[in-house]
Amino acid sequence: MELLNILADGEYHSGEDIGSQLGVSRAAVWKQLQKLESFNLEIESVKGRGYRLIGGLDLLDGEKIRSHLNPEAALALGQFDIFPLIDSTNNAAANAIRDGRGWGYSCLAEQQTSGRGRRGREWQSPFGRNVYLSQVWEFQSGASALEGLSLSVGLAIVRAVSKFGVIGLGLKWPNDVLYENKKLAGILLEMQGDPAGVCQVIVGVGLNVDMNGADTDAISQPWTDLAQIVGAVDRNKLVAELMSSLHLVYKEFLAGGFAVHRDEWSRHDAFAGRDVKVQLGDTYIEGVVSGLDRSGGLVLMTAGGERVFNGGEVSLRSA
Repeated sequence: MELLNILADGEYHSGEDIGSQLGVSRAAVWKQLQKLESFNLEIESVKGRGYRLIGGLDLLDGEKIRSHLNPEAALALGQFDIFPLIDSTNNAAANAIRDGRGWGYSCLAEQQTSGRGRRGREWQSPFGRNVYLSQVWEFQSGASALEGLSLSVGLAIVRAVSKFGVIGLGLKWPNDVLYENKKLAGILLEMQGDPAGVCQVIVGVGLNVDMNGADTDAISQPWTDLAQIVGAVDRNKLVAELMSSLHLVYKEFLAGGFAVHRDEWSRHDAFAGRDVKVQLGDTYIEGVVSGLDRSGGLVLMTAGGERVFNGGEVSLRSA
């Protein structure tokens, strides 16, 4: 990471200067530059000028993030890790729970090799461009207290991103944040512990900041990123705003469940009043979205009357 910190400004740096800063030979510098190829980063070499990382990088910095957190979120923050490269931040959070470091744990990654979304879908993860965040939240009343939690997390993302000049964000039940019907962020919750008692929930958030360099051909649905919407965004400030927003939503959810967020969530409902298909396994049910019930269930008006759907393996598509 030290080499990346030097090259992150996008300017030229000679091999001699880099070696001096790292305390290694020019040959060792070359070997480290070769290793950066595994991150799919574009390193340009120009004789007489040195090396530069094309486009530069806005690398995550723990101290910068902490400095931008609101005081209450900063006080509540437990162990906080930033990984250059990891299989999945949700996996790191699960390891923290197993090691007894779970409650209050947060982690970020510059890149995930096996980032995943809901129903096992792969989450594209270009190095140093987006936000891949996982946190461990604890609940005392088991799985029954978690109804609508992914919806509340989506609302936290909307609150945070809106502070960077993004207007018109939409929420897609049960776990996507949209802009102009294109996916901007996704949520993956994974529970551990006692389903009837004390349990930990891993709250995973993937937020597209700048998809430049990603293999977008592999993405099966319309997507967008903040770079296209508002231009460059300071990722450290964005992460701090997101973590602060998540902390507040967690407190609110503990106090009153999804019911306290229902009205605000509904104001961002991207599918309200629209004809949709709800997929349950191999079965599709068509109807018109009427809204959400107090626990976050999707209310659908079908040909056979009103039906309510709750989480699980349910996907929503415009009819």
